[in-house]
Amino acid sequence: MKHVIIGAGAAGITAAKTIRELKPQDEIVVISLDDVVYSRCMLHKFISGERKVSELSFIPSDFFQANNIRWIPSVDVSGIDTEKKQVFFGNAESYDRLLIATGSKSISLPIKGLRGAKNVYGLRHLSDASAIKKSAAESDNIVIIGAGLVGLDAAYGLIENGKRPVVVEMDDFVLAANLDKRAAHTYQKKFEEAGCRFRFGSRVSSILCDESGAVSAVMINDKIKLPCDLLITAVGVRPNIEFLKDSAVAIYQDVIVNEYLSTNVEGIYAAGDASGLSGNWPNAMAQGETAAYNMCDIPTVYEDTFDKKNTINFFGTVTLSVGQRMPYRDDVEHITESHNRYNKIITRDGVPVGIILQGDVSRSGVWQYLIKNKINVAKIPKPVWKVSFADSYGISEDGEYKWTAD
Repeated sequence: MKHVIIGAGAAGITAAKTIRELKPQDEIVVISLDDVVYSRCMLHKFISGERKVSELSFIPSDFFQANNIRWIPSVDVSGIDTEKKQVFFGNAESYDRLLIATGSKSISLPIKGLRGAKNVYGLRHLSDASAIKKSAAESDNIVIIGAGLVGLDAAYGLIENGKRPVVVEMDDFVLAANLDKRAAHTYQKKFEEAGCRFRFGSRVSSILCDESGAVSAVMINDKIKLPCDLLITAVGVRPNIEFLKDSAVAIYQDVIVNEYLSTNVEGIYAAGDASGLSGNWPNAMAQGETAAYNMCDIPTVYEDTFDKKNTINFFGTVTLSVGQRMPYRDDVEHITESHNRYNKIITRDGVPVGIILQGDVSRSGVWQYLIKNKINVAKIPKPVWKVSFADSYGISEDGEYKWTAD
C-alpha cells in the first residue's frame, strides 16, 4: 500500500508517523511546499530572534530517514487525478491512499490600494516570518491589522526586536475570538506596557504607496492617516485547496469530510485546516492520527470534543480557554479572581460548557473532563471550584449524586 500525504504540518507529519507505526512495510510519501518542517505556533519566536529556523522543527532531524518516509519538499501541488490516482506538482506521484493536509493561507483583505502593494505580509508560513523579520529591520512604522492570536504573535515578535507596532482592531478588545474581555485585558495591558499601541473599533480603509509601490501609510476609518512602512494582515485564514477545484473531491469552503475524515472519493482523506475542522495544533494532530488509522483500514471516528480550545502564553501569563467564552441566555458564570489569576466557568443547567483559566491552569484537566463528559456539577454537594475527577464518579446514570468524594 502506498500512502501519499500532501502537507508537512501537524496533521501531515502525525499521519505519516502513525501510518509507519501501524504499517511498517507500507510506502509513505510526504509532499510539501516548504523545504523545512516547522511549528507555525513558533513563528513569532523566529521573528523575535529567540529561535533559529532549525529550532522551529517539531520532529527529530532524522525523522524521514528513520521512518523510511520519502519526502518531496519545495513543490506546489497543482492538481490531482482521482481516476488515475495521481498527484501533480510538475512531476506526478501515484497513490493508493491520499491525505490532504495542506493547511491554510492568510486571507487577502478587500482594501483599496492593498493589491500589489509591497511590504505587506500575512503570518502563516516560515516564508512570511522571514519576510517580516527582514522588512522589520528597516522599518520604524509597523501596522498590524487584527488583534487575534496571529496579530498578537506578530506584535510580540516585533516588540522583542525593539519595535513599537500599531495594531488596528475592529472589536473593542484583543483576542475577542478566544477570551472574554476581562481575560483579554490582562494581555492588552502587558502589550501596551511593552510599547504596543492599539486602535480599537477601527478598520484600515485604504493603503497609500510610494513611487516604488511600497506601502507608505494607511488610512484608518477614512480619516486618520498612519505612517506605515511594514503592514501585517492577521484577520483570518482560508484552506489551501485551490488545486482541488477541478477534481472530483467535494469542496465547499474547505474539503468536505465525514466522521472518518474521508472525502466523497474513496481512498482520499483530509485533516487539519484543509478539512475545515477545528484548526488548532492539538486538534490537527488528532485529525492526522485519525486519518492515518482509516487510511490503514482501521475504522476510527474523529471526535471533535473541543472545537474551541486555545492555550495562550504571552509575557509569562498562561491562559486556557475551552468551549464558550460568554454565557447564553440562562447560562451561569462562576468567577474567581485575584491579583494574578482569573478563572471563569460557564454552566448550562448545571453542566459546564466553557472555561477560562488564567494564571494557573493546573486543574484544567478536571474541567476539560467535566465538559467532555457533560457532568452536571450542580448535583455535586460542594462549591463548584472544588469539584474533582473523583466527584464525577458519584454521578449515576440517572444524573443523581450517590456519594461524596473525600
